[in-house]
Amino acid sequence: MLNIKAVVRRHLACLVLLPLAALTSLPLSAHTALKASVPASGAVINHSPEELRLEFNGPVQLMKLEVLHMGEHAMELGFKPIAEARTEFVMAVPALSPASYTVNWAVIGEDGHTVSESFSFTVDPAAAVHGGSDGHHAGHAAGH
Repeated sequence: MLNIKAVVRRHLACLVLLPLAALTSLPLSAHTALKASVPASGAVINHSPEELRLEFNGPVQLMKLEVLHMGEHAMELGFKPIAEARTEFVMAVPALSPASYTVNWAVIGEDGHTVSESFSFTVDPAAAVHGGSDGHHAGHAAGH
């Protein structure tokens, strides 16, 4: 004999579990992150960089970019927000005197979330010259 209560319970369980299974099979979206920068986070370089290069782990819109001298006053970059989503941005920078600099940036990722971070580097003419003297960094920015 057919047990109506058991059939109803199975159907209800399917109605509850199938949507949950579908949700767990969706790919998890990674957070937007700075993949690499030139100069690198924490780099000590022996000359002023000609440009600032930011590479992200996915397409983003660059909404803010500033370079602070000694962490206090902003250098004039002529930056304007870039609405076109890209993974890499290059911005010319003025000649930087020997000092420490902080780069503040903000992007909007593909998921619509805004991410703001910063990293620092130092220009020191006495710094040793190595093969990577441009300060290229293929890892995460400081604070990650």
